[in-house]
Amino acid sequence: MAESNALRSQRWLANDDFRTFNHRSRFMQMGYERKDWEGKPIVAIINSWSEFNPCHMHFRQRVDDVKRGVLQEGGFPLEMPAMSLNDALVKPSALLYRNMMAMEVEEMIRCYPVDAVVLMGGCDKTTPAMLLGAISAGVPAIFLPAGPMLRGHSRGKTLGSGSDAFKFWDERRAGLISEAEWDGIISGIARSPGTCMTMGTASTMTAIAEALGMSLPGASSIPAVDAAHQRMAAETGRRIVAMAHEDLHPGRILTREAFLNAITVAMAMGCSTNAIIHLIAMARRAGQRQVGLDDFDQISRQVPVIANIRPNGDSPYLMEDFYFAGGLPALMSRLGAHLHTSAATVTGQSLHANLSTAQVCNDDVIRPLERPVYPEGALAVLRGNLAPDGCVIKPSAMSAKFLNHRGPALVYDDYPSLKRMLDDPDADVTENHVIVLRNAGPKGGPGMPEWGMIPVPLKLVRQGVRDMLRISDARMSGTSYGACVLHVAPEAYVGGALAFVQTGDIIAVDVPARHIRLEVSDEELARRRAQWQAPQARFSRGYGRMFTDHIQQADQGCDMDFLLTQDGEHAREPDIF
Repeated sequence: MAESNALRSQRWLANDDFRTFNHRSRFMQMGYERKDWEGKPIVAIINSWSEFNPCHMHFRQRVDDVKRGVLQEGGFPLEMPAMSLNDALVKPSALLYRNMMAMEVEEMIRCYPVDAVVLMGGCDKTTPAMLLGAISAGVPAIFLPAGPMLRGHSRGKTLGSGSDAFKFWDERRAGLISEAEWDGIISGIARSPGTCMTMGTASTMTAIAEALGMSLPGASSIPAVDAAHQRMAAETGRRIVAMAHEDLHPGRILTREAFLNAITVAMAMGCSTNAIIHLIAMARRAGQRQVGLDDFDQISRQVPVIANIRPNGDSPYLMEDFYFAGGLPALMSRLGAHLHTSAATVTGQSLHANLSTAQVCNDDVIRPLERPVYPEGALAVLRGNLAPDGCVIKPSAMSAKFLNHRGPALVYDDYPSLKRMLDDPDADVTENHVIVLRNAGPKGGPGMPEWGMIPVPLKLVRQGVRDMLRISDARMSGTSYGACVLHVAPEAYVGGALAFVQTGDIIAVDVPARHIRLEVSDEELARRRAQWQAPQARFSRGYGRMFTDHIQQADQGCDMDFLLTQDGEHAREPDIF
């Protein structure tokens, strides 16, 4: 164990000079005494609680559990607020602000006397944002997941957030649900604090944080309002104090093997397509630039989906069922040789040691490898002349009839014009069409909104159609489902091939072969490219302008170019005078 004078905070507090006098006096101004901090790690608790974020409502109280654990272990806890990104409410896209939050987390850690940090998050972009910031800051860090909300209920039916919202909205559009039934769904689908209880982006990313080794074993599966969540929060507080003394920072945990483990777990869980963007961004921040789309596709071919949770297949199960079935450690225990079990974790022990007592308690919720929900991993990466840098589809949550499909394109340059067609009961569209939405990528959206979960047109919904092929450079919610090709790279806004598609062009998708093609000659594409004009800039000032000028494409993780380093080195320490 390191001596107390090796603690980072002592650079602010342990000298006999005017600056130290000022620092100490300000701590005492808050009612603390020297014995509160002397010789103790100062633990920052970065709390993303907000009255705009229902996923994190319980964090206002849960932070006290973390503080209890820190104090029990001899640390000095100080809470720091961070911006809160609620995916449902932030417009035009929470991804637009992921990097802003990451910068805030990094700079708060860097500029204050912090020895270690507890990251409190969960709603979709909050998890990767906090981890990105902590990776670059380079101090010991542990992630505390918000936990999923309780199951939804209405009129005797179990509801899953997002997934059932999309399902019943189609029924509503078709006139099959009454006003009273619809009000019951609205009020019953989200009935407690916590993140979406389906296998959406929130549950995907908190599971990934655990699989990376950045959360305590089992932490990501505990429902937000379960008493076990309070106990886990206190244990997180106890563990971070030891991590401060051990200097167990993210750079010692986030190896290439850790990221391969995270990809493996994501595929087995039936993950959100958003996992690709966030994991690539985190890997590049950690200096693991070789982690990319090819890793996702290779692992997807080797690891089946074994978590039987909506929206995968016709599952009746939600995250609460997953928790009672054994949670993430139980699922990981079934992946065996697919995992690098010597990987380090925040516990100070290997992944192998963490999984030694894991047990599956329900074989239908967490399936054996030989009886999977889907025979391959959740996601597939497609390439071709329409997406030379790749695009993504989720075969585990779509109709099998569209795994190999060829049809004429219906092209839309913006969401309002697309929506007019979707709501037109007389639209000239069939189930065989391929709907194309463009200018909705990282720069074009801006921020790559979740417009990729394009609804089935009203005309077809009334005919009983519930799936069709849709293509965009946007994202979709992890709680969504359907034959949606997403993240087309390069995006149309910067002159990617999607910009040159015309209504009536034939598009062919072959998921087993991992291929997507616009059936237009190279010469014709070149002619269209020469005539293309770049769209008008989305922002003229502020963060939006900075984002547009520096954001990278989806296949590179949508990070900002100036936030990357050559080998993942940490942010420079501040001078203290």
